[in-house]
Amino acid sequence: METTKCLIIGSGPAGYTAAIYASRADLKPIVYEGMEPGGQLTTTTEVDNFPGYPEGIDGPKLMEDLKNQATRFGAESRWGMVTDIDTTARPFKVKIDDGTELLAETVIISTGATAQYLGLESEEKFKGGGVSACATCDGFFYKGKPIAVVGGGDTAAEEATYLANLASKVYMIHRRDELRASKVMANKVLNTPNIEMLWDSEVKEILGVEQGFTKALNAAIIVNKKTGEERKIDIEGFFVAIGHKPNTSLFEGKLDMDETGYLITKPDSTATNVPGIFAAGDVQDKHFRQAITAAGTGAMAAIEAERFLGE
Repeated sequence: METTKCLIIGSGPAGYTAAIYASRADLKPIVYEGMEPGGQLTTTTEVDNFPGYPEGIDGPKLMEDLKNQATRFGAESRWGMVTDIDTTARPFKVKIDDGTELLAETVIISTGATAQYLGLESEEKFKGGGVSACATCDGFFYKGKPIAVVGGGDTAAEEATYLANLASKVYMIHRRDELRASKVMANKVLNTPNIEMLWDSEVKEILGVEQGFTKALNAAIIVNKKTGEERKIDIEGFFVAIGHKPNTSLFEGKLDMDETGYLITKPDSTATNVPGIFAAGDVQDKHFRQAITAAGTGAMAAIEAERFLGE
C-alpha cells in the first residue's frame, strides 16, 4: 500500500500553501483536490486583496499559480475525494472515492467551508457578477454604489456596517421584524444613516444583464412576507450573510469540533486533538475567512507537520 509522509486534503489557499511548504521540506506531499479544486476562490472573478498582485488577479488564476508553485517543488496533486480516514492509529489509513487506499504519516485538513446561499436560480447566475458571500473580499468593488445585504445575525450586521462605509446605500434584507444580532451590533446597524432595513422580507429574484461571459446584476425583487407587496430595489452588489458550513462531515466523531462543525485546533497551532493531524484555513477559522489567512495557516500546518515527523 502506498505511504506518504504528508497527505493534504483540500486544495484552496490553505491546501496549496501547505503543499508549497511541505514539498520544500522534502515531505513529498500528496494533495487530493476534492470536488472543487482551488476552493471558493475559483468562483471569484477578481481578487484584489492577496499580496503580490498589485493589479489584482482572477480567482482561478491565483489558485493555478499556487498549485503550479507547489508542483514545482515536488507536490503531487490528484483529482479525487477522501471518503474515509482512520484516525485511531498512525500511519493513518485513508480511502479515496476511486477505491484507492493509502497510508499517511501526517495529514493536513484544508477542506474549507461552504458559504450558504438562498438557493435562487438567479442568485447562482450572478455569482461573481455581483453576488458575493464576503464583504471584506468584494466590498471595495462597490464603492459609491448601492448594494444589499441578506441576513439578520452578527455576521450580517458586521458586513452591513462595513459596507456602509463604502457603498452609497445599503439595503439590509431580513425575514423577521427584528435582528438576531447582538444588541450592540443591532444598534450600530439601526443608527447607520445609509442602511435601510427591509423587515419581514425575502428575495424573490435577482435581476441583471448578461453580455457574453460578462454578467452584472442591477436590481433585486423583494417580497414582504406579511403583506405580499413586491418592491424592486436598484443595486449593483448583493451580499449573502446567512452563514457558512465547514466541510467537516468526514471527520465527525473522529476529531474535536465545535457546535457548528468547525475543527478545533490547539492555541497558536494548527494541531487537532489527534497527534499528526492538522487543520488549516476556513475549516478551522470561522472569524476571518480570507485567502491570505488561510494561506498563513497552511504554512503553519506544513511546518508543524515537518516538526512532528522530526520529533
